[in-house]
Amino acid sequence: MKTALTIAGSDSAGGAGIQADLKTMTANGVFGMSAVTALTAQNTLGVTGIFESTPEFLALQLDAVFTDIVPDAVKIGMVSSAELIRVIGEKLRQYEAKHVVLDPVMVATSGAKLLQDSAVAALTEELIPLAEIVTPNIPEAEVLCGKEIRSAEDMEHAAKEISARWHCAVLLKGGHQLNDANDLLCEAGACRWFYGDRIQNPNTHGTGCTLSSAIASNLAKGFSMPDSVMRAKRYISGALGAMLNLGQGSGPMNHAFAIRNEYTEECEA
Repeated sequence: MKTALTIAGSDSAGGAGIQADLKTMTANGVFGMSAVTALTAQNTLGVTGIFESTPEFLALQLDAVFTDIVPDAVKIGMVSSAELIRVIGEKLRQYEAKHVVLDPVMVATSGAKLLQDSAVAALTEELIPLAEIVTPNIPEAEVLCGKEIRSAEDMEHAAKEISARWHCAVLLKGGHQLNDANDLLCEAGACRWFYGDRIQNPNTHGTGCTLSSAIASNLAKGFSMPDSVMRAKRYISGALGAMLNLGQGSGPMNHAFAIRNEYTEECEA
């Protein structure tokens, strides 16, 4: 069985972060492992607390995984400090990690800044050069290329520039900022659009985590980059289309929408 490691924060409500990553990996047929960068107290209404891992303890988690069950792919989610980013970079280089998928969580789709400038600098210096693919949303891509993105043409220019600068594939997510579900993959100078239907579901918590984890899962199984992206987009469309409705705010998707067996049946009594 192929394996994948997620390096990210924990979401106590289970819709994003480590929990979404592990659910996605399981649903996509790989064995998921985790290194937790932070604990969060959060639900569908928001985050009420964050307890960050120490660099030393994060290093111990990564050593424990890589010295026993070597991952076939690695997904990196939100890492909130430059110190933790440097530890991740050091360990990924030490163990020659393969199929690194980086979701560069720097700016929310609302435009809110999520990382300090020092952490953004560490991310671009330490982690992006190790990534096989990065999956920025539009505000994050604007930070990486230093230009505004207001159209599909702008997306193509930005994705090509980021890909050329860091020698990695880029999946630039269109998202609601351009009012579509179309994503752009640029790799080695060639770009390809992946078109998606806009699913009218307000419960979209954890979509970025889920997409990047699904890509990592498919890369771990040996699929090409374009096929991994295509399969990941189909999976996330299914998870959104299942129309799960939990919580009072922006709820999670149904990561297990395609899992049907005797152990998933509900009690009929």
